[in-house]
Amino acid sequence: MKKVLTIAGSDSSGGAGVQTDLKTFAAHGVYGMSVITSITAQNTMGVNYIEDISSKGVTCQLEAIFTDIEVDSIKIGMLSNSNIVESVYDGLKKYKTNNIVLDPVMISTSGFDLIDDAAKNKLINTLFSIADIITPNIMEAKCIYKLLFNIEVNITRVEEMVKVGKEIQTVTGKYVLIKGGHLDENPCDVLIDINNKEHYFTNNRINTKNTHGTGCTLSSAIAANLALGFEMIDAVKKSKKFITMAIENSLNIGSGCGPTNPMGQIYKDLNLKYKGD
Repeated sequence: MKKVLTIAGSDSSGGAGVQTDLKTFAAHGVYGMSVITSITAQNTMGVNYIEDISSKGVTCQLEAIFTDIEVDSIKIGMLSNSNIVESVYDGLKKYKTNNIVLDPVMISTSGFDLIDDAAKNKLINTLFSIADIITPNIMEAKCIYKLLFNIEVNITRVEEMVKVGKEIQTVTGKYVLIKGGHLDENPCDVLIDINNKEHYFTNNRINTKNTHGTGCTLSSAIAANLALGFEMIDAVKKSKKFITMAIENSLNIGSGCGPTNPMGQIYKDLNLKYKGD
């Protein structure tokens, strides 16, 4: 069995972060492991509290895994301060890892800063150099562009996603997947490959408010598919189909925005009864 590691924060409500990553790994038939970077108290209404794990705690978790178990791919999510970013970077350099999917959790889709500027700069200057693919949402793509070029940019159309993605790819040399779920028009994700060519992944908008954990689920699906041996473009294509399924089977729980459901198709295949709609 292929083995995939998530390095991310814990979501107490189970809808995002490490919890949804592990569900996504299970749905792909790979073995999931975790390095927890932060503990959050949150639910479908929002985040109430965050407590970071110490950088030593992160380092020790990495050491425990890599000194014992082979890791076939890695998903990196929320790294809430520059010390944690540095610990993750040092650990992954030490153990010579590959198949790294970096979801640069900087800014929420509502525009709220999740990490400070020091952590953002540290992320760009360290982990961008060893990641294989970077998966920002539109707000994060704008932030990365500003940090790289010191220019404010607006992204409201697919053509602007392509332009920004290509310029980020030119500097980083990595695959760049900009997620366009919050475009005014139909959602479209744009992948810029390592040859600076664009690939489009379009969907009809699904009529649901239950999209909590979408970015986490997508990036962990890409990591799972890379571990299974798929080339990057195919891994992204399969992962886009998977996240569409997870949103179509999203769970209407809690009073706010419910979570996507990475296990939805498995439940259907097993003819399990659940209140998902």
